[in-house]
Amino acid sequence: MAEDSHTQLARNQLGVSSIVFLVLAAVAPVTVGIVVLPLAISHGNGGGTPLAVIIVALALLLFAIGYAQMTKEFTNAGGFYAIVVKGLGRTAGLITGLIATIGYNVFVAGALGTIGFFTGAVALPMVFGFELNWFLCGFVLFTVVLLLARSGIHLSAVVLGVALVLEIILLVAFAFSVLVQTGFSIEAFTLAFSPEILVGGSVWIGLLLVATAFIGFEATALFGEEAKEPRKTIPRATYVAIIVIGVLHAFAAWAIVSALGVPEAQAEGLAHQEAGDLTLVLIDTYLGPFMGIVAVILLVVSLFAAQLAFHNSAARYLFALGRAGVLPRWLAQTNAKGAPQRGLIVNYLFGIIVAAIFAFFIDTDLPPVLTLVPVGLGFGTLAVMIVQAIAALAVVVYFRRTRDPRWMTTFLAPGIGFLALLTFSIMALVNFDLVAGSDAVYVMVLPWVLVVAIVGGLIFAAYLRAKRPKDYAALEQDLENFTELPD
Repeated sequence: MAEDSHTQLARNQLGVSSIVFLVLAAVAPVTVGIVVLPLAISHGNGGGTPLAVIIVALALLLFAIGYAQMTKEFTNAGGFYAIVVKGLGRTAGLITGLIATIGYNVFVAGALGTIGFFTGAVALPMVFGFELNWFLCGFVLFTVVLLLARSGIHLSAVVLGVALVLEIILLVAFAFSVLVQTGFSIEAFTLAFSPEILVGGSVWIGLLLVATAFIGFEATALFGEEAKEPRKTIPRATYVAIIVIGVLHAFAAWAIVSALGVPEAQAEGLAHQEAGDLTLVLIDTYLGPFMGIVAVILLVVSLFAAQLAFHNSAARYLFALGRAGVLPRWLAQTNAKGAPQRGLIVNYLFGIIVAAIFAFFIDTDLPPVLTLVPVGLGFGTLAVMIVQAIAALAVVVYFRRTRDPRWMTTFLAPGIGFLALLTFSIMALVNFDLVAGSDAVYVMVLPWVLVVAIVGGLIFAAYLRAKRPKDYAALEQDLENFTELPD
């Protein structure tokens, strides 16, 4: 078929705003506001959560300084896998690529369970008065996601942009409503950032949970081959994404703890933990019952946008590793729109099959938020965090190996960012039950999949080096230099 004859992603499709939409949609602001921030307030340090958001954002910005310099060197649809190849070598890059690919694909499967549950069991009963099976809802919505993704990255960016604007309007309206009705209390703001509140509860758990709310920012590099003037676009999009995420989450967290009362925030959060309705109750209180229904609808929109964003990201990892010969080269095919259609189809089928296993064979009496979601989102989050930390180390090593004289931007800033990301990764491993939201046996064994990926990557790299040296060399040769790309 003519559609299958293409082997390149569409070029010059995305500007800074489009990439930011793709990244922020993956972060899913409304989902963070309704799910993640209440968890951070409850299990972290309560009223100090706004400060935790700012600390994480600053740490990621320090990493992004070196990351931005790295993205000016080359571009590749493999994102962090390509950065690690450049900084730590082909074997480390191969292992990172495998971890990232597994993580993103599993994340999408978990997201199917999330959107299916909140659509079928929450939104439809609230709006229309009837409930539908979560797997059926997830299957239909994921199919729509696939069709949008196959229609080209530009259309995905437009759809995600609309969804993102609606999400931000809701969160900002809620935050301003709280702050206006509480008188924009300077005291509340000061208390939220005071040492007494900051050290109350577990500051490390708070930082860890807040860090999970930034998962997705790293996807900027995945769209380098499709960006306009990638040397400028990718760094700018990375900075903008982290800053917008940080400001929005900090503002929302400040509003939540202000509404609860800063000293009482953690206790109030724990009181709502079982129902998981803390933010929804506050939205209903400050914006009215109608906006409470709108918030649930926008939660589904937020999850749909995140599904579309991660679906695009997972497919690009499959495409890049297929093109490099690590995975079957069959995956390195695009359609007439320049979309990695085979990677999209593989990710779609993988997500549907995994979800079906949980829907029909594993704990079928329990909702997916207690079974599939902890597996998919928990492991996916852990994998992406670890990939971020490895990539941060690769940035530092690469510029030191090339004797780059810019110590502030290529060593000190990214070095501090690496230490922060390493800390988040270790905390995620130690507290995986909290990250995943479940302590079921089949959830707690998931980190061992990373060990299997590392060992398997080492064995596969040795095999490629000995038996398929051209494919092993292609791991680095696949990295495209900007001198070969149009500005």
